[in-house]
Amino acid sequence: MHILPIDSDTITLTNAGGKGINLSLMSRTGLPVPGGFIVATDAYRAFVEDNALQGPIMEALAATNMKDPAALQEASRAIRACFAAGQLCPSLRRALSDAYANLGKPAVAVRSSATAEDLPDMSFAGQQDTFLNVVGEQALEKALVDCWSSLWTARAIAYRQRNAIPQEDVALAVIIQHMIESEASGVLFTANPLTGKRTETVIDAVLGLGEALVSGQVEPDNYIVDNSTSAILAKTPGAKAVTIRGKEGGGTITTAIDGNRQALPDAAIVELARLGQQITQELYAGVPQDIEWAWADDQLILLQSRAITSLFPLPDGMPPEPLQVMFSLGHVQGMLDPFTPLGQDTLRLVLLSLAQLFGRHLELESQREVQVAGERLWVNFTPAMRHALFRRLARSFLGYIDPAARQALDSLWDHPQLAPTRRGLGLRAVRQLSGNRAMIALFIRAMRHPDEQRQAATRAAEAGLIDAQTRMRAAGTLADRLAVWDNLNSFFPDTLAPIIFPNLAAGMASFFQLRRLVSNQFGSDQLALEAARGLPHNVTTEMDLVLWTVAQVIQADPPSSARFAADDAKTLAEDYAAGSLPLAAQAAIAAFMDRYGMRGVAEIDLGRPRWRGKPAQIMQVIQSYVQIDDPTFAPDAVFRRADWAAHQSIDRIVRGIRNPFKARLARFFATRMRALAGLREYPKFAIIRLMGVVREGVLESGNELVAAGVLNRAEDLFFLRYRELQALAANQDRDWKALVAERRARYERETMRAQVPRLLLSDGTAFYEGIAAAQDQDGEGSITGTPVSPGIVEGIVRVVFDPHETMLLPGEILVCPGTDPAWTPLFLVAGGLVMEVGGLMTHGSVVAREYGIPAVVGVHRATSRLQTGQRIRVDGSTGVVTPLD
Repeated sequence: MHILPIDSDTITLTNAGGKGINLSLMSRTGLPVPGGFIVATDAYRAFVEDNALQGPIMEALAATNMKDPAALQEASRAIRACFAAGQLCPSLRRALSDAYANLGKPAVAVRSSATAEDLPDMSFAGQQDTFLNVVGEQALEKALVDCWSSLWTARAIAYRQRNAIPQEDVALAVIIQHMIESEASGVLFTANPLTGKRTETVIDAVLGLGEALVSGQVEPDNYIVDNSTSAILAKTPGAKAVTIRGKEGGGTITTAIDGNRQALPDAAIVELARLGQQITQELYAGVPQDIEWAWADDQLILLQSRAITSLFPLPDGMPPEPLQVMFSLGHVQGMLDPFTPLGQDTLRLVLLSLAQLFGRHLELESQREVQVAGERLWVNFTPAMRHALFRRLARSFLGYIDPAARQALDSLWDHPQLAPTRRGLGLRAVRQLSGNRAMIALFIRAMRHPDEQRQAATRAAEAGLIDAQTRMRAAGTLADRLAVWDNLNSFFPDTLAPIIFPNLAAGMASFFQLRRLVSNQFGSDQLALEAARGLPHNVTTEMDLVLWTVAQVIQADPPSSARFAADDAKTLAEDYAAGSLPLAAQAAIAAFMDRYGMRGVAEIDLGRPRWRGKPAQIMQVIQSYVQIDDPTFAPDAVFRRADWAAHQSIDRIVRGIRNPFKARLARFFATRMRALAGLREYPKFAIIRLMGVVREGVLESGNELVAAGVLNRAEDLFFLRYRELQALAANQDRDWKALVAERRARYERETMRAQVPRLLLSDGTAFYEGIAAAQDQDGEGSITGTPVSPGIVEGIVRVVFDPHETMLLPGEILVCPGTDPAWTPLFLVAGGLVMEVGGLMTHGSVVAREYGIPAVVGVHRATSRLQTGQRIRVDGSTGVVTPLD
């Protein structure tokens, strides 16, 4: 029971761990793997039970601060000391002795194989210990126990904690194999781990045993091989100044050497790369692998294989060639979290409906324009890149929304696979554009009568939204609600876009023309950006000011004011949900929720909670607002000053232009911008309201399915796809609970992903860095991003990842990954804004300008380079952020 041959077909993850099952699979496939056996996880559990170790382990962990490295080390020492004092039971000692004898009692390598190690989504590489050149039964027994105890190294405990793996559930198998006295050894990656490129194999090689590489004692040779041609693309020699080899009687010795020679011959490099691709394709369905190997007696030997978990995933089924270019929709929206499956489909349906404006009717399952990778959405703009006209438009578009992504795109500009193959507009495209004559006419009318056209457009859109809500609330079954939802998919192309877009286009065109004119006349567009402050008719700004009126109501009512001063946001949210806040506060907040309760953090994902269901953030913002006792800092006063400053900037522009015609033109563009550009937020606001309608219907159906025993929670429906909802409505028999559990687990894993690329190529190349990543800091330690809202402010940093959990104090500088409209109530008290993502026209930038808040975006890793409590200066005119501490 405790000993398994390495090529046994009874080996599983449960009894042999991740490394064990991978080695067994390679061995049974006939690949060159050293012979040996596995001491199963049952032996570990028996040792723990026989020596009563589980109690001390759990006690040590319970008393440990998992964020304190020193405390983790101390807990690890205590636990491992308990293992060292334990005794192997006689039956296991005999079984181990027999297996070792059957192997010929050679020198062996003893390696760990945890049940939470070498998995497709978590590698645990280097978390447990390996013992090389172990000789003799006594040494083997000690190495076995030491290997078991390495399940409790500080790094392994911390890794499990970070990945939410229950400490009490893990167990360890131990792999015992013939020791390979290698001439060279190293690591093979079947995809480039630095760039993500799946078309390249990367090999690191050292002389002697690979422990020199793993422990960081030596600089290896580095070889890069093209996977399709097997050509060696690059060879970078390493110093290889030391080598580790086995010594007589057991153990290893480290020796200084002259490592100038190439560690691995060219023929072996090519063969190793071929082996890596064979393993990847035949055993792991194309999942890139991290493989340890050895070279001895002119033969390649495989020591282990695990998935490369650091690579960002690619869309399912997308081949590396022809090369495709995708940009992250999350970076555009300031939302880098994964989407729920239904949230993915919902937003894809919205985006695909936009294509109908241009005569294209795309199916959700077959379209390739909006892809899913890493549970996030990616827009494929390769066709635009291959068109001489549209590639320039795509480049300009990225420049406005994410300059760092444009930098990445510029590096691909001359890539031969992305060269333009078309130059003019075909007859079909001309017909499609001419088919939008009504929208062109509306654009012209908006430029002539901006206020009248804006009001008419919003009235028509509001009527459509109210009708949608009425129809959804009248639907009685999941099938009925899906039928209403299906009809709502036409709201965007048939109602919203034709009436709102021409007005918005007129406003934005006026803004860009004003910037161009001001830049030509004054050498900078700063005055034009200042003219966009305090922009009226913006639904997000209006929402924030309505929330300020709620705070004023609470300030003016003593019982409400006392409650908001005494209780925390969670308690206030619970009392609001129970209807037990003081009457003035309850009524004011309820009125706000009636209009804006369908909003929330990451609201473009249908599956994320809304303020109606999670009102704690609103309570936090109100608590921030009620602390404002200086009327000059009141949000409405701030907004009025921004409006006044904007008109002053417009007057400066007009007075500063000597040419009378150009001066009148500047005034014309400025007035149209201020009348219409505020509509920029309206399309998303309308879509989020529609999502709110759909979400209510989905949750109602979810509650019905929970009552019927089909689901565990109403929110489980968000982990199904749109077509699966239709199958569920048709009473298709399936284990829906199991499917939801699998999807939830995948979603939770993706929430722990540290970075998301801005651009992603189909060959796996990922571009992460922000605009200032390659720039050196100046002498003051300043960091640089993109200036998007003029002005200079000094203040205290507040790093925020979730506005649900943070109350911003007046004047603090908000530093965050990105923002969506649910963040903007914080803007009314913020002194400045620094974001990791974004460009001139992303949401946070636009709102910061409108509020007159100095803002810098595209600052690479701003949330780690700046710390809460630190004092900084933000220059929204130059893009420089300077630490003052």
